[in-house]
This record gives sequence, C-alpha cells and structure tokens, in this order.
Amino acid sequence: MAAVKSQPTRIVIVGGGYVGMYTALGLQKKLRSGEASVTVIDPQPHMTYQPFLPEAAAGSIEPRHVVAPLRKVLKRCHVVTGRVTKIEHARKIVTAELSDGHVEEIEYDVLVSALGAISRTLPIPGLAEVGIGMKTIGEAIYVRNHVLSRLDQAASTNNADLRKKLLSFVVIGGGFAGIETLAELEDMTRYALRYYEGVKPEEMNWVLVEAAGRIMPEVSAKLGAWTVEALEKRGIKIYLDTRVKSLEGGHVVLDDGTEFDSDTIIWTAGMKANPVLRNTDLPLDERGRVRCTASMQVQGLEGVWAAGDCSAVPDLSRIEEDPTATCVPNAQHAIRQSKLLAKNIVAQMRGQKPKDYFHKYLGSVAGLGLYKGVADVFGLRFKGLPAWFMHRSYHVMFMPTVNRKLRVLMDWTQALFYGREIVALGQINDPKSDFDRAVQS
Repeated sequence: MAAVKSQPTRIVIVGGGYVGMYTALGLQKKLRSGEASVTVIDPQPHMTYQPFLPEAAAGSIEPRHVVAPLRKVLKRCHVVTGRVTKIEHARKIVTAELSDGHVEEIEYDVLVSALGAISRTLPIPGLAEVGIGMKTIGEAIYVRNHVLSRLDQAASTNNADLRKKLLSFVVIGGGFAGIETLAELEDMTRYALRYYEGVKPEEMNWVLVEAAGRIMPEVSAKLGAWTVEALEKRGIKIYLDTRVKSLEGGHVVLDDGTEFDSDTIIWTAGMKANPVLRNTDLPLDERGRVRCTASMQVQGLEGVWAAGDCSAVPDLSRIEEDPTATCVPNAQHAIRQSKLLAKNIVAQMRGQKPKDYFHKYLGSVAGLGLYKGVADVFGLRFKGLPAWFMHRSYHVMFMPTVNRKLRVLMDWTQALFYGREIVALGQINDPKSDFDRAVQS
C-alpha cells in the first residue's frame, strides 16, 4: 500500500511576474484541496504587464490598470512581499528579505524559478546619474511626469540653450521597448504641445541611438527599415551602428562625433539575467540563465522548474537549424510557458510525464503611437492602422484577468473621444515637500 503524505507538497514560486503569477494561477485551479500549498515571493505585491508600459507612460492607459494585484488574483496562494537573496536547493531553502526588513528562510518541496530579467547597463560615464529605465510601472509614471515637466519648463524659460536641452529627448536601445517608448512619448508630446503657447513641434528633438545596424531584430529587416523611415518622417533622428561614449551632466556624446545636451535620457538597451541566480546552487548557462530541459525542469535537479526571461529552455521549433537554440526572452514565450508549466508540475506530482514546451514563432507586433504600428505575423507584414489594431488586440487578449482587460478597453475608449491625458503629477516624486514647507513657515 502506498505511503500517504503527512502534509501538502510545498510549492514555492520565486518571482511574481507574468510567469510566476500565471503559473500560480494555473496551480490554484488544478490542485485538489489539501494536495499542495503554493507560495509566491516577489518584491512587489503586483504583476506588471510590461508591453503596456509605453502606453501607460504616454497617457493612453491608466498606470494602475497595467498591473494586477497578486493577492486579489491568487486567492488560494500565499503571497510573500520580499526580495529573494539566496536559493539553496541542497537544503531546499529560499532565503528572502521581507518588506518589514527581517530575513526569513522558506522551505520547499517543489521550486519554480520565475525571476524576471533586469536592465543591462554599460560602464558609460554619466549613465547612472542621468539614465532612466522603463521596466517597472514606477519608472513609466516617472518618465511621463518627467517628460511633461520638461515641456512646462521649456514654456517658462527665455534661455535658448536651456530650452534646447529641455526639449531634447533621447532613447538608447532600438528593441521593442525602446521603439515603442520613443514613438508613444513623441506622439504624446506632439499632442500636448497644442496646449503650450510658444513651444513649437519643430523645436523638439527626439533621438534614438542603437548600436546595431537595424532596429527591432524580432521583425523582418524590411519592416524594421520601414519603421525607421516612418519615425524619421515624424522628425525623429535615428542613429544606427552608433554607440554612446558619454552622458555626463546630460551632455550626450556619440562615437560618430555627434554631441548635444539633453535633460531626458531613457535607457532600454537590453536585459540580463537576474543577479540573484548567481547566489544559488542551480545550474546556469554562460548568460546566467537557469539550464532547463524542454519540459522546463531544471537540468539534474528533481522538483525544480524554471521558465521566463531567466531560463534557458530549448527552443524545439529551431532545434533542427540550431541544436543549441533556446527560447528568446519575450512575452510570447512567457505567456505560453507559464500555462504549460502549471500543468507539468501537477502532472509530475501525480506520477504522470510532463510535456515538452514547443511554440513556433507566430510573429511580432509593435505600437508606434496613436493609430500607428507595425506587425510581422505569419510571414505577412502590416503597417499603420491595421498593425496598430493588431498590436492592441494581441496584448489585451493576453492581459491578465477580465477585470484588467475591461479597464484597459475603457481607457482606450475614453482616449478615443477625449484624447490623451497630459497631466504631469510630478508631486508624487516628493509628496512631503509642500507639507515640510508649511511646517517650516
């Protein structure tokens, strides 16, 4: 007679992003009562749908609507707000620094590594001081307030040099995040300038710097070239095959000799594996990602799984052309891996064989501002309004929870009739300043 477990299987998911949240959501739906406990650990109490960050920054979507509260979605899971600092699989222990500052060791029987990637920075003088990221909802809100506040300051000054600096906006990195951020923000500022007397659209200087010879490598070269042409027609300057040498004090120096001043420098030049993984005994590849089998089990370790940006899952759709190919870190794979991962964990717990992950590339879509976009789907290329509609349809379909889907659709509908929101709430960056002045007066 088989032995009966004395307690439920303890499943710990490290990371509450798309993969972490959807894996936990799948588990809470599939697990029988008392079969297992699920704990999700993340520094933030919400999941951010990152493809919508550019639209949140540009005022098409309310920022709160691109995040999903973990505790509300994962009602049958235990959510821990804390930062994982160490994983010891030899002891089956996850060490986390919780939000109140104390350190806790959390035991597990099954571990899921769903850590998200972080921004990949370079040792460029001045980058740490003036650069702004675009990976979190906080950064998107900050970018929005910062850009609109530059318009306010430019409209208020008679200093020509300062005005030129305030109206120069730089995005470094020509991947999807960089292109969409650039295009959405430029579209927003162009719309906003109708309410700023004395500031003309031609005074704005929007610049993209990309080290490679093309933008958006995920789409065809022809569609990438068309995107460059479309952006340049809007007055945006595109520097390809160009590297940034220095950003000290907001003085931008490029390796082709170009120099100018900017008060807004947004960094979207790539991602790298979460450094927390270096403080684990999990097997890592040369890029710092967790080595996995095609079924998303960590190589050589029983009861350990990984998916998402920081996992090296074999890409079976390209295995014939490249036996070492792994899934690229994008939303397409994260969405589909998380759905299969929950099924595989439950299957193995019940003595069944997990399935291999296989997903053939379907294409890519990108928004370039209101009614503008590009798409490369099933080998067919679209641009303009049809591509913009495809971009919105695709992402709202994968936006988690019906609640958030409806809120995003309502935001878009209101923007259709009333235009973009152009209110800068810069006070949230220093909310106590007015009260402190009142105390001192």
